[in-house]
Amino acid sequence: MKQSLQLKLGQQLTMTPQLQQAIRLLQLSTLDLQAEIQEALDSNPMLELVDEDQGADEQRSNNDRNEQTPDSDTRTNSESASADSDADMDGDSAGSSDDNWADAIPEDLPVDTSWDDIYQSGPTGTGLSAPDTEENDYDNRNSSEESLQQHLMWQLNLTPMSDRDQLIAMAIIDAVEPSGLLSSSAEEIFSGLEQELEELELDEVEAVLHRVQQFDPPGVAGQNLSECLLIQLNQMPPATPALADAKLIVKDHLGLLGSRDYKQLMRKTRLKEEQLRDAILLIQTLNPRPGDLINTGETEYVVPDVFVTKQDGRWIVNLNPDIAPRLRINDSYAALVKRADSSTDNAFLRDNLQEARWFLKSLQSRNETLLKVATCIVEKQRGFLDHGAEAMRPLVLHDVAEVVGMHESTISRVTTQKYMHTPQGIFELKYFFSSHVSTDSGGECSSTAIRAIIKKLVAAENPKKPLSDSKITSLLSEQGIQVARRTIAKYRESLGIPASNERKRLV
Repeated sequence: MKQSLQLKLGQQLTMTPQLQQAIRLLQLSTLDLQAEIQEALDSNPMLELVDEDQGADEQRSNNDRNEQTPDSDTRTNSESASADSDADMDGDSAGSSDDNWADAIPEDLPVDTSWDDIYQSGPTGTGLSAPDTEENDYDNRNSSEESLQQHLMWQLNLTPMSDRDQLIAMAIIDAVEPSGLLSSSAEEIFSGLEQELEELELDEVEAVLHRVQQFDPPGVAGQNLSECLLIQLNQMPPATPALADAKLIVKDHLGLLGSRDYKQLMRKTRLKEEQLRDAILLIQTLNPRPGDLINTGETEYVVPDVFVTKQDGRWIVNLNPDIAPRLRINDSYAALVKRADSSTDNAFLRDNLQEARWFLKSLQSRNETLLKVATCIVEKQRGFLDHGAEAMRPLVLHDVAEVVGMHESTISRVTTQKYMHTPQGIFELKYFFSSHVSTDSGGECSSTAIRAIIKKLVAAENPKKPLSDSKITSLLSEQGIQVARRTIAKYRESLGIPASNERKRLV
């Protein structure tokens, strides 16, 4: 092959660091945004917090300037934590002789993009941490997680035992699963300790196992579900109603109870229907997974980004003013920037001034975009806000993208890990999006509304004759909603509702 030089013209999309920062801020959750702002305050001397008194005055003027009325039923009031950057821009520009820096920032920051192949978002909040204050240090010291094994070992240390029995107990505790049940039988634990402890007998292991089974939480260290429930029943007062019948069922007939074969259960236990019902009610108070009582998961906090309230018959949309501290440019430091000076210190100040202005602009753009999307959702989901999930309308990302004039990928970023506080509860913005199902009248019904109807029908059903998927399909058809039986089954499973044969009760 012959080598040659060729000149080709082409276009390629690139993303500036400022645009990348705007997109990254847009998809941050509230807690991650607070950490990002704190990091910016720590690293950039040009940024400072706005005093509460001064911030309140600026907030009132900002509310008057940003109040909007999208239609006759919905209006928004932007109470952004950092949306007042226009006033900050004017203030710091007056104190600085370098006006060209402000001219380099466009009025409307273009956060809308679909360039996912160029800019790949990573996990939010990576490498960000809150300042080390006494309050945070107190939270860290008092929020340490305790595993089930640690909880059991703590009780073992308080239990008088010989060294030999403690070794056996430690082996038993090591075999306890997170659910609270044993992963190994007493015989298997005995086999594992037989070479370590001389003249060890199975009776010793079973005796220590019995002592460990008296630890908290009740039912822990059961070798199977039947033993776990029986341990909890044995710890109840002897005068507990239906206690003997419940023990009989749990010990010998748990399989029949699980399959809800009540006729066979009554025949084998020789219990009447009322006696069997009382025994089942007692068994239902037991915990089949006692280990779940010990908290081993991280605490997750949800802070609403948007508040929706109804005033004078109109839905009001407000950004949460407490989700992030209010920022501004430090006028004193900005005034130190000199146009003609090319020293290292002046270059440092220039760079930080530009970064601070871009950061404020990105925050403002984030809040404005979030407010637009939330307002559009409220306008389209007024039925849900008034009547609940059964009145939810079908909504997809494309519908909101058309109204606000942004790309669907931007709407997806805005609605991820952002929460809305409504009279119906706190929901992630993604909750309001759902597919549609056609109705007999030619309209559309949201899949979320169908799930709510299914949940309502199951809650009102006769427990002795629960509704089958086919019956639910017929009931929905009577309301003009045509849904296949397999779709009903899928929606039911997504709600965590068992099948009709598993929902059958005596009461």
